[in-house]
Amino acid sequence: MPDSPPPLGRALRTLLVRDLRLALRRRGEIANPLLFFVIVVTLFPLGLGPEVGLLARVAPGILWVAALLSALLSLDAMFHPDYQDGSLEQLLLVPHPLAVLVVAKVLAHWLVTGLPLLVLAPLLGVLLHLPAEAMGVLVVSLALGTPVLSFIGAIGVALTVGLRRGGVLLSLLTLPLYIPVLIFGAGAVDGVAGGLPVAAHLYLMGALLFLTVSLAPWAIAAALRISLE
Repeated sequence: MPDSPPPLGRALRTLLVRDLRLALRRRGEIANPLLFFVIVVTLFPLGLGPEVGLLARVAPGILWVAALLSALLSLDAMFHPDYQDGSLEQLLLVPHPLAVLVVAKVLAHWLVTGLPLLVLAPLLGVLLHLPAEAMGVLVVSLALGTPVLSFIGAIGVALTVGLRRGGVLLSLLTLPLYIPVLIFGAGAVDGVAGGLPVAAHLYLMGALLFLTVSLAPWAIAAALRISLE
């Protein structure tokens, strides 16, 4: 009698732990987006000058644009290694919903790329003279927005995983979808720095996160099946 497949919870945990271990073995792929984030942010004070007021005004946009670009830089590592070694095709054969399994892969991607941004962003905010009262909102907005970036980016990666040079196409697919996250995230930080209420921005980002977590896994699964046919 063949062995029964593992329960869904165990399969998700195994897939998450596997992806985290593989990411730790490829430490350069983890460090590159974070170094990119730091370099982009630190270049702006050099280009704009040391004026405190100017840097404080543009800090929310700078931090969010840098976070968005660093997230885009790290997307290839989500599915391409599995596609190259054939394990992505095996994932489609697992007797569990693919839309649920990809959540573990997106979560692993966020843990190694999005979560470190939450730690680095306040430190770089100090460099840009971001007001202290805006630091908490910055972290909250990134905590709500970076998972959305990972899920949306996963859809683009799933659509282009079978292409040899899909980097440009991936950018064209994902960047327009990132714009609402950028607007609400930077708007929340800018609003609190200017003494304005920001609850609406955070609620909208929470709604985006809820919709993305609910709908994106199904789109990712469908895109993977299309790419691997």
